[in-house]
Amino acid sequence: MNLPETLPSLFEESARRFESNPFLWEKQSGRYISADYRQTRQEVHRFAAGLLALGVQPGDRIALISEGRNDWVLAELAIFYCGAVSVPLSTRLEEGSDLAFRLAHSGSRMAIVSASQAGKIRRLASRLPALEKIILLDSGEPDRAREIPLQELRELGGRYLQEHPDAVSGSGSRVRAEDPACICYTSGTTDDPKGIILSHRNMTVNIEQSSRLLKIRAWYRSLLILPWDHSFTHTVGIYLIARNGASLAAVETGKTPAETLRNLPRNILEVRPHFLFSVPALAQSFRNNIERGIRAKGKAVELLFRWGLRVAYAYNREGYNRGRGGRFLLRPLQALFDLLIFRKVRRGFGGELLFFIGGGALLDIELQRFFYALGIPMLQGYGLTEASPVISANVPLRHKLGSSGTPVSDMQLRICDEEGRDLPVDREGEIVVRGPNVMLGYWNNEAATRQALRGGWLFTGDRGKMDADGFLYVLGRSKSLLINQNGEKYCPEGIEQAIASLSPYVAQIMLYNDHSPYTVALVVPDRQQILAWMKEHCPSAAGEERQRAALQLLQSELQSFRKGGRHGGLFPGEWLPAAVGVLSEPFSEQNRMLNNTLKMVRGAILKTYGARLEVLFSPEGRNIFQAQNLAAITALEGQNPNQPAG
Repeated sequence: MNLPETLPSLFEESARRFESNPFLWEKQSGRYISADYRQTRQEVHRFAAGLLALGVQPGDRIALISEGRNDWVLAELAIFYCGAVSVPLSTRLEEGSDLAFRLAHSGSRMAIVSASQAGKIRRLASRLPALEKIILLDSGEPDRAREIPLQELRELGGRYLQEHPDAVSGSGSRVRAEDPACICYTSGTTDDPKGIILSHRNMTVNIEQSSRLLKIRAWYRSLLILPWDHSFTHTVGIYLIARNGASLAAVETGKTPAETLRNLPRNILEVRPHFLFSVPALAQSFRNNIERGIRAKGKAVELLFRWGLRVAYAYNREGYNRGRGGRFLLRPLQALFDLLIFRKVRRGFGGELLFFIGGGALLDIELQRFFYALGIPMLQGYGLTEASPVISANVPLRHKLGSSGTPVSDMQLRICDEEGRDLPVDREGEIVVRGPNVMLGYWNNEAATRQALRGGWLFTGDRGKMDADGFLYVLGRSKSLLINQNGEKYCPEGIEQAIASLSPYVAQIMLYNDHSPYTVALVVPDRQQILAWMKEHCPSAAGEERQRAALQLLQSELQSFRKGGRHGGLFPGEWLPAAVGVLSEPFSEQNRMLNNTLKMVRGAILKTYGARLEVLFSPEGRNIFQAQNLAAITALEGQNPNQPAG
């Protein structure tokens, strides 16, 4: 089979090979209904014909702003068939500078929007002279001067196909591999967002690279629980699935993001996915819910669960060496725990879940071991939107917990020092890649393109190392490094992930050291866990006594990572926090301290809490019982229980 070089040719090939396979699942009238590949192809052609009837030309940019749904996929494929460029945007963008900048900078001629996003676009329309048309995916009264409902567009497309039966297939066949397919915007937390230009060849090559690493069976189902505009979900969640004849389902959209999130557990049970895409924050949330459910069953069940975890950790080790040596003797005991308890946990994920694929940020190895013990490995990968995005991945057939897997084929990867020289195995440096999956550049930003692409190589800004077995270890962003007084550097993400994973009382933590005498941290406590502990251990205490007890608990949790503690030896002591600022407000998308994959935005956190961090380097700041920390615990006690901090 000739490998398709454009996304229309990829989908046409899949529609031919898998025409009767279900492709898209969506909740309708209370249950999930599927559309097969043949039906989807027909709807895509009609959608594309409607766009052609509106005058869409090759190279036109069309913004796509909607929650995950069937129409999201239909719309983007239709854009591709017209030779136009998709500009997928997050539904979490506010209409002020965030959304307006991306629409104006891309020069989007049209915007395809869901009902929840239509108001934003209408309020911005007068500031966007290039925006000619708004296509409404949902019912509502359109502004006839500029808006058109989807149903009307479909009818327009049907008439256009009657008059020009070969228009869509002809247009799709004229799309070239080197043509831009998408402009995907960075978060823009430190400067203006950059529009990453990905060609059709960039994306189809990365889909093939990913297919060689990860075998997706045609009978697999996945529920796409991450934002669909994010590059990881976009390339792997939609088009890798389409390339292999598998199917994807959308989470049932609620009236608010919180309601959509509450639909997730029920939707997982309804869809019964075979694999899921995840990010560390979501993985931690899954774990918290599992452990909360275990505790609710009583001490005996909790002790059995903890015993089972210890046995499974010892048996599984890092995955690639599972059961080796004398550890094979643990296999019967591990199988017994799986039968007694872990299999029941898996039923909460539909009972058919085989594995997770994780990305978006570093995933703590202890969190990976936890899900591996449950029998649903969470396999970490690494990528950047600039690389379409997959650079490496652990997969069921070859994995090593703690790593980010092996690099994809047909791509070169180097670890370089600050002078751009190659470093040997196990030496830490910048990850640099070159291959056909690397972006064309940044839209209308030659300076940023020259900085990122040098001599054909993409300088990722991420630090990592390769081991002797060919596994990549990603250590963190160069911009987020801890730097001590001697100029020594350390990536904080591994420590942060470990503390949040291993301590039930820490929901979020950010470490900071910028040429300072010691490292400090901002800590967001897990409100539910802290309050439950206070209720159990100091029920009769009041006021400051209770607050001091909670702060002492947090301090002891952090101290447990130092030498002699139960987690001692995991990390060098100088990079562990010597002073802590406790916060009552969590880092979130709403306050812009998390991005759309729930990864911390350090620049925004530093800007908001810069003064608080400065205090931590004073004698007063090193006292865990400082006034601001006491006030934070007081605020936690007074919060609405339906809005926990963490």
